[in-house]
Amino acid sequence: MNPDLRFFAAFLAGLLSFLSPCILPLIPSYLSFIGGISYHDLNANIESRLSIFLKTLFFVLGFSIVFIALGVLFSGTGILLGKASQIINLAAGILVILLGVNFIFDFWKTLNIEKRFHFSKSPSGILGSLLLGMAFAAGWTPCVGPILASILFLAGTGDNMLQGTMLLTVYSAGLGLPFLLAGLFFSQFLKQAEKIKPHLRKIRIISGIFLVLIGIFILLGKLQKLNIYLFLLANNLEEWRQSRPGGLRLFFGLLFTLPVFVLAYSYFKKVSASRKLLFQPVRFTFMLLFLVLAVLTLTGVIDPTRFFSFWFTFRGI
Repeated sequence: MNPDLRFFAAFLAGLLSFLSPCILPLIPSYLSFIGGISYHDLNANIESRLSIFLKTLFFVLGFSIVFIALGVLFSGTGILLGKASQIINLAAGILVILLGVNFIFDFWKTLNIEKRFHFSKSPSGILGSLLLGMAFAAGWTPCVGPILASILFLAGTGDNMLQGTMLLTVYSAGLGLPFLLAGLFFSQFLKQAEKIKPHLRKIRIISGIFLVLIGIFILLGKLQKLNIYLFLLANNLEEWRQSRPGGLRLFFGLLFTLPVFVLAYSYFKKVSASRKLLFQPVRFTFMLLFLVLAVLTLTGVIDPTRFFSFWFTFRGI
């Protein structure tokens, strides 16, 4: 499997872990527990939320340490197995496919047994948050476990320990970034989480399909045809950049501008319905981000074509 696709799969796996039915609904309780304050205070007090953001950062660091350590372990195992890697790929691929099918149909009831660490009081300081994150990584099995296992097996199929370690680092980023954003923009997170809750079953099915695909990737070892398509796309982008740099710059500039218009339209639609100005920091942050990217692209300061060409042809360390 193309290394850049592995990293994309690892990040997506982290996001799906965060959105799993046994993690997303409990995020408010986790943040409240980590910060040592009530749910109401967490929602109302900005200063408390800034403190919780710092503690959440160390909580994320805690489970990242465990996941990355597992990545090192599995990568080393893949290297040591050497000639037996094809057999391991076959067994790992079949197991991950079974985990994915179970995610969809929930027939393997043994995997639904949760093993969580329960604490009688909130962790003390950032060190307590770090240890709580490590306990989270070690004990939360039914939702994180199958998806994490697929990325671990993916790391074990490679012959590069650094690349396997990076896979688990990217997975931790995919799981940890939403945690940090939830701690920083707590009230906005609650609104979005309520909208997502009715779709948790669909997310679980999508996660299962994702695991099945990862299992197929592991079975195949390499997707040669897809690699060829990526190389062709990168070459076409590079040729277009050299022949029509202005047209490509305009294309990406408009592409970055599109989300700005979509976000602005939905915002003004809400303002019109409520008849009052709304402060939505997450929406404004994304609008500003895409607007800056559009301006930098149109003025030639940045060149997205070079980035995508490099990304499609990247082969890992």
